[in-house]
Amino acid sequence: MAHVAVVGGGPAGLSAALFAAKNGLDVTVFDTDGTWMHKAHLFNYLGVDSIDGDAYVEIAREQATRFGADLRQGEEVTAVGADGDLSVTTDDGEYDADYVVLATGAKRGLAEELGCAFTEEGAVDVDVTMETSVDGVYATGAMVRTEEWQAVISAGDGAAAALNVLTREKGEHFHDFDTPADADAALGTLVDEG
Repeated sequence: MAHVAVVGGGPAGLSAALFAAKNGLDVTVFDTDGTWMHKAHLFNYLGVDSIDGDAYVEIAREQATRFGADLRQGEEVTAVGADGDLSVTTDDGEYDADYVVLATGAKRGLAEELGCAFTEEGAVDVDVTMETSVDGVYATGAMVRTEEWQAVISAGDGAAAALNVLTREKGEHFHDFDTPADADAALGTLVDEG
């Protein structure tokens, strides 16, 4: 099973983790809890009338975990390697990965160390699927934009990255579209396992 290492636990990282884990990939999220969501209140997140940023993050963490993502709270990524295979290094060890999703807000240091291309404005340069110039490495959220930073955009970036990873793994265009029957089955499975 492919392993996806997600660096960052805000809307982009948790969205990528949710989509990938929900669809059978092995996902580890490294999160130092530095998301800007702790300073936010959402009124402009489609489908959500009003929610405090702390509550949003807690719900998103629980949702990603419920679908199988391994959240490493407080485990900071100090390096990402792309020499041959991808790897993520923390103070606790080194983890091999087939894909890396960088979701570190406006902190672009890891992308720079990896040799990712940057735009003239200083953002990480990505394609429509959020993939960087380094094969298998995706950048999401504020690191790919100089100013347009919104939780709902970041979550969409994370979803785009995960869907591209799933497309690559499945060998065909992948769509994450559930029906009411799928939801009933998934909820039943989650309740049985939980």
